[in-house]
Amino acid sequence: MMDAMEIKVNKSVVLFITTLSSFLTTFMASSINIALPVIGKEFAIDAVMLSWVATANLLTSAVILLPFGKVADIFGRKKIYISGIIVFFLASLLAALAPNVIVLIVARAVQGVGGAMIFGTAVAILTSVFPFNERGKALGFNLAATYLGLSSGPVIGGILTHQLGWRSVFVMSAVLSIVVIIFVFIKLKAEWADARGEKFDITGSAIYVAGLLAVMYGFSSLPAVRGFVILGAGIITLVVFTKYEKRCANPVLNLKHFSKNTAFIFSNAAAFINYSATFAVAYLVSLYLQYIKGLSPQDAGLIMVAQPITMAIFSPLAGRLSDKIEPRIVASIGMALTAAGLCPFIFINGNTPLVVIVATLVVIGIGFGLFSSPNTNAIMSSVERRFYGVASASVGTMRLTGQAISMGIVTIIFAVHVGKIKITPEHYPQFLTSTHIAFVIFTILCAVGVFASLARGRLR
Repeated sequence: MMDAMEIKVNKSVVLFITTLSSFLTTFMASSINIALPVIGKEFAIDAVMLSWVATANLLTSAVILLPFGKVADIFGRKKIYISGIIVFFLASLLAALAPNVIVLIVARAVQGVGGAMIFGTAVAILTSVFPFNERGKALGFNLAATYLGLSSGPVIGGILTHQLGWRSVFVMSAVLSIVVIIFVFIKLKAEWADARGEKFDITGSAIYVAGLLAVMYGFSSLPAVRGFVILGAGIITLVVFTKYEKRCANPVLNLKHFSKNTAFIFSNAAAFINYSATFAVAYLVSLYLQYIKGLSPQDAGLIMVAQPITMAIFSPLAGRLSDKIEPRIVASIGMALTAAGLCPFIFINGNTPLVVIVATLVVIGIGFGLFSSPNTNAIMSSVERRFYGVASASVGTMRLTGQAISMGIVTIIFAVHVGKIKITPEHYPQFLTSTHIAFVIFTILCAVGVFASLARGRLR
């Protein structure tokens, strides 16, 4: 296949296709959140098992994203990108036909594999095509599509779940996957492989996957003893990974190159903290609106749309600003606003007016919209072209690991305060207590994240 340098690339086409896939993956994530109570009722599962329907996808995506980013740099970002969409399509069909919760969780895990292949390449392709002075704007529009997926997911997912059942959400995801596949084959002719010829670090990748999987699974299994054991084993394995990578000729993660890159390190740290503090908001608010407020999935989705639609509005603006001024300034303001938005949720109860819920979600949406695209711009603009796939994968890894940790925090709190029982009216007080504790943790995390965002230094 000819390189992108040999083919005239239409930047608008690339932006459209990558934003379409960004919409697809986030639509699936947000629409399934709104369907979780219905899924829990159909399969008669407890709160802890129900959380795995959301977490399985994040877990598999996070652990394989970095290796796939390197594979894409070597063998071609478009190849991995289209393969990921096909895997996502097949997993969506499997989920739609799932006869029990185990099959559904497996299907969600396979969806995570496809999602990792998409996440690890889409931003890298965009960065390859758009020059430095246009990159923030392009990433802003891409993230706007991400938030449009998040905003429409609860609404469309709520309507589909209410009218046709939760399986229709996965059917919708499969249909959207086919649309993306058609556009890629017809319109995307170029290929990007700036690290072609390098050997792929199979051993390092295996150690990395095993270590991160153990850390994330172990964390989600706390406070059980096995959780501490698996978490400790994972941390040791990741230490072994760092030592191995320093001696490897073609490492999957070039620690020598990235360890001196302050903007890269602290921008990734800020992303991890931000997603750890915000992802479970949709999950908790969805359960709160349906259990405590007694709303239908459709009505709950209409309430929850406030946050992601605000993100979609502010993301392109923040991206443009990060092309002109230091990304750390815009991103740090966004992180601070997010922390301010999380704080009121610490005090919600059955009498909290819906207008307060909406206003709080809007503040979080503004903060997240101001943070995300400048932060991504800072990460992608801090590395050389041949590392775009790895950098893009690092963006996705921080996002997905943070999201999994966010869900892990909620799972641990539920395990301690609710236990392995179905959430019924007599257990609503324990549910609210768990929600309050989670938002205390999330608010503190986000406040700490402001300092990580500021510490990245000047990019220009």
